[in-house]
Amino acid sequence: MRMLDYGAAIERVVDFIRENVENAGAGGVVIGISGGIDSTTTTYLAVKALGKERVLGLIMPYYHNQDVEDAKLVCSSLGIECKLIDIRPIVDSFVAQLGFQPDKRSLGNIMARTRMVLLYAHANARNYLVLGTSNRSEFLTGYFTKWGDGASDYAPLINLYKTEVWEVARLLGVPERIIEKKPTAGLWEGQTDEDELGISYHLLDEILWRLVDQKMEKERIAEELEIPIERVEYVENLVRRSEHKRRLPLGPAF
Repeated sequence: MRMLDYGAAIERVVDFIRENVENAGAGGVVIGISGGIDSTTTTYLAVKALGKERVLGLIMPYYHNQDVEDAKLVCSSLGIECKLIDIRPIVDSFVAQLGFQPDKRSLGNIMARTRMVLLYAHANARNYLVLGTSNRSEFLTGYFTKWGDGASDYAPLINLYKTEVWEVARLLGVPERIIEKKPTAGLWEGQTDEDELGISYHLLDEILWRLVDQKMEKERIAEELEIPIERVEYVENLVRRSEHKRRLPLGPAF
């Protein structure tokens, strides 16, 4: 993996948030806080950039579990304004109008898009910007819901790999229980990111950095990491199949 000066990275992200909020003439930012490492780290950075008075956190659970308590911990430890919105009635009302029962992945996408609707409603009401929480690992592999958690005005972590976010979080003083717990998008009970991705974040980031940033040949990556080339090809396919999620809609040229 690349060697980052994490202290300098934090200052760069903090400056990025502050400058873009000022340039937009916005009063502050709103963040969807899940209780996970990415949204927590984003919130800590936002408070560092803007002060706690200009950061609004929305906790939007469908399942009320430990993640909700962790999200509340983030808000209370930082002293930011926080709103808890139970999205189950909203999501269930959408499902009731579909005329069919969606599978768990489709239901998870409805949850993610519902949360983004709520984030933008609050942002519009306050002249705030929506800060996204996606990291580079998720962005490159398409591990996000298009127009859901992948939608935002600015995404401070978008160029930091997941393993780098963990290091930033430690420097910022994020509670250890949030750093240590298994990453999950909270799309269904028992869901974890690494199970759904089919690979650990540590190995994923090592492959992505070489494949995308270094543009190394697949054979060399496999040899360097001492893994089967099929693992590299698996990641390559994740990147290729999700290309449409990383751009605005395209149409034919005339």
